[in-house]
Amino acid sequence: MAAKADIAMVGAMTALWTEEMLEIDGTALPARVYRPGAPLRPTPLVLHLHGGCFTDGDLDCSVRVCQIMAEAGAVVVSIDYPLAPEHPFPAALNVSFKALGQLYAERAKWAGRGARLFVAGEEAGANLATALTLMARDQQAPALAGQILLSPMVDPSLCSGSIHAASAGASGCKWADGWHRYLGSADRAAHPYAAPLGSRRLGGLAPALIVTVDDCPIRDESFAYGERLREGGVTVECHLLEGTDCSDQSMDAAIEAAPLWEQVLRDLFRNFLAENSAAAIRTVRA
Repeated sequence: MAAKADIAMVGAMTALWTEEMLEIDGTALPARVYRPGAPLRPTPLVLHLHGGCFTDGDLDCSVRVCQIMAEAGAVVVSIDYPLAPEHPFPAALNVSFKALGQLYAERAKWAGRGARLFVAGEEAGANLATALTLMARDQQAPALAGQILLSPMVDPSLCSGSIHAASAGASGCKWADGWHRYLGSADRAAHPYAAPLGSRRLGGLAPALIVTVDDCPIRDESFAYGERLREGGVTVECHLLEGTDCSDQSMDAAIEAAPLWEQVLRDLFRNFLAENSAAAIRTVRA
């Protein structure tokens, strides 16, 4: 049920959303729903997961990203998933998968009959989004039309060139600390749902749109994951945003620093959502 509607000024734009609660196993999960002024037909339904290195972040840290997706024609449901270290892997993933199933079952209510379901997220949220596509494939439900991944955290080894260039990866760095608190123990780093880049089975997944930033410390693993998906036969688009210093910022903060990115992202989202909302969904076992 809707609790209230909020209007927030983000730059020169007005972001409109409603605060909702999803009932997950008898527990109310806070969610924020963004609706498009001129929706695509059929209207895509996106489950969005915010960033924050698994330990931080909330519904306020991804307002602009969600609004741009809504402006691109989607109904976006952003959920406030449980955070580590109080809730280590796979707690956030399990809650998110139940929310995904609920949205799929109620998709006509959220976005109309014929709505296709997508997942999206930034860094840690994109990690969860990738894992949701793996779980949906393995359990053969729910049917997913696509995944939108913004600088996904997919490699706990933190050994890429972009991580080293940012002098990150050692203890005390937010990426390393986030992984440590999320995984809880080293053996979990081998689980494909925790560290998708290391998965040996990446076929049969929904098409992916991967966007990262030139000076992002996890840029290289984002592109590496895109290449692994291609090797598995998944349709992938990879895009690099350039032009600002945002190595330690959220995507919302980076967009504020580089307003021209808004139109770039809006166009990328609109094209990806439109192409995959119209295409038939194929279920492939891999």
